[in-house]
Amino acid sequence: MEEKSIVLIECTDKKGLVNKVTSVIFGLGLNIVSNNQFVDEESNHFFMRTEIVGKVSKDILVDKIKENLPDDAMIKVIESKPKRIVIMGTKEHHCFSDIIIRSEYKEINADIVGAIGNYDELRGLAEKFDIPYSFITHNEKTKEEHEDEIIKKIEEYNPDYIVLAKYMRILTPKFVEKYEHKIINIHHSFLPAFIGANPYRQAYNRGVKIIGATAHFVTNDLDDGPIIAQEVLKIDHTYSAKEMRNAGRDAERAAFSKALKLVFEDRVFINKNRTVIFE
Repeated sequence: MEEKSIVLIECTDKKGLVNKVTSVIFGLGLNIVSNNQFVDEESNHFFMRTEIVGKVSKDILVDKIKENLPDDAMIKVIESKPKRIVIMGTKEHHCFSDIIIRSEYKEINADIVGAIGNYDELRGLAEKFDIPYSFITHNEKTKEEHEDEIIKKIEEYNPDYIVLAKYMRILTPKFVEKYEHKIINIHHSFLPAFIGANPYRQAYNRGVKIIGATAHFVTNDLDDGPIIAQEVLKIDHTYSAKEMRNAGRDAERAAFSKALKLVFEDRVFINKNRTVIFE
């Protein structure tokens, strides 16, 4: 089987960039399987994702492409293999279990190398699938002490991404900065509406007719990181706040699984506080 790689490029836009890149790939005897590009007109910024097959030195490919692009070009050549991920949870199982099942049956391009919880409720679920589970309590510790223990455990796994599967704690700036653009969260609301805690109670009090869920990268601005995927469900006045929450779990699973699939297939660029996504 031929080797498959993904080339990711972003830089200032100029005429002829697609032709220059594809010519380099062709000149090295590689075959393009798929190609997508986008220009953000406001910032004049170019994004390109190209799947290629064939054998080549990654360094040679990057150097050859760089010779033909603007000086600010950022180029990545990524081997098409499963991402190493750590999932973090508390007590709720619906997103936690959904990720495990999708990983087990190769519906997302990821291997779960470890799981961490600040409660022990999800241990049995993880261990049924031979996923190492670490219970790291937050009791009688400062937030910093608790996170230091989590970081120490995460570093043992060397993950590509950290997935917050209903991990209901606010992370410190130190933690977020250490794993910048590597933490993915599911928020039980159609952001930017109803940020923070108890969004279904907030939605109920406003009498909304649509509820939803948002998967996003985590930043130091609460529930305000770049959005990857969103899902919505129609409801009506008969729904209580509890019934909204129960119905919303379907939207959470759907938004989260879609977002993880996109990220783990290297289809997402972060453009300031927005995303560029090639589906």
